[in-house]
Amino acid sequence: MVRLKEGMQGNRFFFDNNAWAASDEEIVQYAEMLSSIGINALTINNVNVHAKETELITEKWLPQLAKVANLFDAYHITLFLSANFASPMTLGHLQTADPLDKRVVHWWKTQVEEIYKYIPTFGGFVIKADSEHRPGPFTYGRTHAQGANMLADALKPYGGVVFWRCFVYDCLQDWRDRSTDRAKAAYEHFAPLDGTFADNVILQIKNGPMDFQVREPVSPLFGALTQTNYVMELQITQEYTGQQIDVCYLPMQWQEIWSFDTHANGEGTKIADLLSSRQQDGKGKGVTAVSNIGNNQNWTGHPFAQANLYGYGQLAWNPEQCPRKIAEEWAKRTYAHLSAEVRQTICSILKRSWSVYEAYTAPLGVGWMVNTGHHYGPNVNGYEYSPWGTYHFSDRNGLGVDRTKTGSHYISQYKQPVAELYGNVATCPDELLLFFHHVPYTHMLKSGKTVIQHIYDAHFEGVEEVEAFLEAWEEQKEAMPDGLYMHVKERFEAQLANAREWRDQVNTYYYRMSGINDERGRTIYK
Repeated sequence: MVRLKEGMQGNRFFFDNNAWAASDEEIVQYAEMLSSIGINALTINNVNVHAKETELITEKWLPQLAKVANLFDAYHITLFLSANFASPMTLGHLQTADPLDKRVVHWWKTQVEEIYKYIPTFGGFVIKADSEHRPGPFTYGRTHAQGANMLADALKPYGGVVFWRCFVYDCLQDWRDRSTDRAKAAYEHFAPLDGTFADNVILQIKNGPMDFQVREPVSPLFGALTQTNYVMELQITQEYTGQQIDVCYLPMQWQEIWSFDTHANGEGTKIADLLSSRQQDGKGKGVTAVSNIGNNQNWTGHPFAQANLYGYGQLAWNPEQCPRKIAEEWAKRTYAHLSAEVRQTICSILKRSWSVYEAYTAPLGVGWMVNTGHHYGPNVNGYEYSPWGTYHFSDRNGLGVDRTKTGSHYISQYKQPVAELYGNVATCPDELLLFFHHVPYTHMLKSGKTVIQHIYDAHFEGVEEVEAFLEAWEEQKEAMPDGLYMHVKERFEAQLANAREWRDQVNTYYYRMSGINDERGRTIYK
């Protein structure tokens, strides 16, 4: 499944100013594209369902949605909708949305019956509840299982299902309180409910415990649930990884996630096994993602971002595929009219782009450090004193979040030996060090560099790599159409400006914080 998230790739595809925007011809083209990469379900609206979007499940919109569903049916793509948990209040004028209230139960059953009259092939709902100011069962002292099961019961006669998101955490956290750790939230909320969800409820778990950062560990909720249907949620749209301005080929990241050994059922229990039919526990599994499609002529804003959508489809069906080979296949199919040398240049850029983006942004797994709201560009302390729980705790002595036994004890959510690996500063992988440990700037990494020197080197080298991207693209100018050349050139120039800003802000911040010079004497704005 994929679902849309507005704002990253361009304007919305289906809606514009709360009015229907997509023509039948465009929808068919959309369906053809999704079908070609193996997508079999689609949610056409964002999970943050506000007043206008709440009306999608009513007669005001259902005739139009029935036409859309019919067009998608021809390509074996099932239509889902994100729904507002408080719809009985917003639409039904009830005084409550309590999932155990008989009036609420009746309202949902009646509304679901109406939906299926218009759309017999309707797949069901995607629900974001009790998360980031969205309504949910916590308001009424109910569990997420009780909330999800109420909707599942309404959908069950028609074969519908509920995708219930596990992205639930305290978004009004006091930054002064270090006892609360946002990373722990999904596990704490859902692991104790294992076995209490209806068979047509599917929990939707983000790949990491935070929110689609360029680097974070795999969520410990995978493997912790043994009696519950669940899927992994990835983010194709680059909310925190360049927003289709900066090139960042995410299948390189996803391949690491798929191959991660959870040790949930002993050594060799990889995420790919837990989410596939190879795990013979009779429970529903799979993968879903936030799409990067908009109404751009090339669908994704940056033409190279198409490779993320293509790669998602390929890995969803076979996570053992090599992301480098996927990039080559995508380039060959997309740019068959261009020379092999141009395609080789594109693939070389794609294959390096994730590590390059990581290098010039947030170091060693610390994450965030982005501008608030739109999440593009650097702001080292943008979220540091906010209520969102996204802290790096930098001080004059060091940086990073202690999630070991001496800190939030988040590591206890992992199986052994994963918990021991992450919990020991000597064995924790460098790329995740600051996610799990607060260390001095002079801490020596396995690479042989100190943390502070790694920060300096990575940010300088990241900018140099983007300069190399632009130079390689310039060299192919005569071998491609002017439109493609100029469009990508403009994106690389914007990426380079962004990378330089990241380099200068992060390096300056940590020089001022640590007082330690760059051993190579490069320019840092002190």
